[in-house]
Amino acid sequence: MALASIVDAPDAEVIHAQFNRLLGELLKGAFNRNSFQAWEIELILDIQACDFGDSTQKELLKRYQKAVQRAYDKGAKMPMKLSEYLANLRSRRLPPNSKESLSSRPIAS
Repeated sequence: MALASIVDAPDAEVIHAQFNRLLGELLKGAFNRNSFQAWEIELILDIQACDFGDSTQKELLKRYQKAVQRAYDKGAKMPMKLSEYLANLRSRRLPPNSKESLSSRPIAS
């Protein structure tokens, strides 16, 4: 189930407040509740599956939260996944002629 395909989703402000609550709980290392929205569970599972690389988890989650805030300020309705955020970071850090960026391009015929 994709985050963008949720039917009858609450408005963006409510979702953003819930996202900030979720990230706050993750950063503290303890949840103060036992029920979650489906999109929150999807984000938690995505976060667990991500490779944090050399960054500390706490610092990366803070940067991710700021990126979601910027996207929200630009009109995003749902928070991006951490994996999407990390993919965006990697694509911006790749030099234009790197092997990785060349291998992802289709072969011209």
